[in-house]
Amino acid sequence: MSTFTFLHAADLHLDTPFEGLGAQRPELAEALREASLRAFERLIDLALERRVAFVVLAGDLYDGAERGVRAQLAFRRGLERLSRAGIAALIAHGNHDPVDEGWGAIASWPSLVHVFGSKAVESVPIVHEGNRIATVHGISFGTRSERENLAARFRRGPEAGLHVGVLHCNVDGQPGHDPYAPCSTADLTAAGLDYWALGHVHAGRVLLRGRTWAAYSGNLQGRSFKPAEQGAKGALLIHVVDDAVAEVEPCPLAPVRFSTVTADIDGLEDLPALERLLLDEAQGLSETPGCEGLMLAAKVVGRGPLHRSLVGREEALRSALEDATQGRRPWIRWERLERRTSPEVEREVLVQRADLVGGILRRLDAIAADLEAGSGAVGRAMIESLELPLRGGALRNHVPPIADDEIAALLESVERDALDRLEVEA
Repeated sequence: MSTFTFLHAADLHLDTPFEGLGAQRPELAEALREASLRAFERLIDLALERRVAFVVLAGDLYDGAERGVRAQLAFRRGLERLSRAGIAALIAHGNHDPVDEGWGAIASWPSLVHVFGSKAVESVPIVHEGNRIATVHGISFGTRSERENLAARFRRGPEAGLHVGVLHCNVDGQPGHDPYAPCSTADLTAAGLDYWALGHVHAGRVLLRGRTWAAYSGNLQGRSFKPAEQGAKGALLIHVVDDAVAEVEPCPLAPVRFSTVTADIDGLEDLPALERLLLDEAQGLSETPGCEGLMLAAKVVGRGPLHRSLVGREEALRSALEDATQGRRPWIRWERLERRTSPEVEREVLVQRADLVGGILRRLDAIAADLEAGSGAVGRAMIESLELPLRGGALRNHVPPIADDEIAALLESVERDALDRLEVEA
């Protein structure tokens, strides 16, 4: 029986162009493009430092079928470093970089690199000091829109050692991601493998533990302020003891982090106090090991007298935060500031009023109670009436339905906006 480690990474999106940002702030777009390449360089460094047995990459190495020259050459250089150190790299392609579409600059790979094809699941032995310690099974997307349940093709063979599956897929309908290569955790378990190295979902998470492990490593470098893109990003180091997975260790590698900092105005006396609170939060994030830059969104919440000083001045405050962190290392960019504050009021008093304000609050309370009761009929009817105009014509396949758990947040937003616009006094 063997004891070793291996690395699992996915969704590298090397050299992502950030075209929308590039038109407005080219220097920032370039810093983010560099970040994806730096994260990959750190991945290779980690593999060498930890002396892993092999590395698996589960798709979306590039951001599109037309892969950039810079990204491809950097990718090959990294794999060459692994091969020289005797570390195998096993690669499955995903929907952003299908093997049968797009242009490639690389005709041959370093000796210990294996790229899985799209016709059938392939099985590659991993031999260390004359012993077969693992078998890695994988298949790539041939085209972008892969709708087949590819996981159903995988089966454990009779070979000794750890059995690993490498696949880009959507397990159990993970929200926010296209249903490419859809499958279930039951499909993964049925294959009889020890570990599934998955790609496609950018939020890292372990789906299965025990006899069969399955995990999304998440993407290597965050790309936006979507929840799945924020926070620590990197790879998973898999510890194997006696041919079984013993531990899955997250390894942050992204040099640039997208994060949201939140400040509550309750108890704050003025804008300088709010600025200090936000800057302190940013400072704490910037001290994270390996951080070279921060992309920040500020969220200001709560009730209090400071609310009136904030209304209509959100952009001015964001700009002031930019000024306060100019020239710092790691660099900090305040990309947006969202205000979710309300006047200092007693809601219990307002809801009893016989005017428009009281009527709005009572109606919102009725919808919230309906949701809490589990039926959600009132709230759902309201949401569907809002969705209906968007669901006709060309937009009908591009407007996702609003989930039940989003209705509560929408109700809070409606209440906050109503109280703001009506300039409510208790």
